[in-house]
Amino acid sequence: MTALVAAAAPAFPVARGRPVSRPRHVPGPGEDAASKIPRLESRIHVFALCVPFPSGLEAEIAYGSLAPDAEPHGGAVEKQLTVSGSVMAVRWRAKDPRLLRISIMTFLDQLSLVMQTMRRFGPPVSR
Repeated sequence: MTALVAAAAPAFPVARGRPVSRPRHVPGPGEDAASKIPRLESRIHVFALCVPFPSGLEAEIAYGSLAPDAEPHGGAVEKQLTVSGSVMAVRWRAKDPRLLRISIMTFLDQLSLVMQTMRRFGPPVSR
């Protein structure tokens, strides 16, 4: 029976054989101190990506395939696509990091499909 008592962990921290009480949470004047720390959800998160292509025409083709896709989260995520030379740039802004991540992953899946399709058809012919 003594072994069972010795193996049991005390419910509270013990110092010199006496229980030690945990400090109480005391909020600051008029508000909780934790509310002064900016939360991830209240910040604007930005992610930018540059995708190089072999030619400006291929960048324009990819842009034309990817730009029409609207964000499914009702304006919670802003996405901008631009083309400069042979580089397509994408920029996202969102308050919710989870929705931002979903938008980026969805875009990368679509970009991968566009690039595979372009590779299968070969280099584009100038008009």
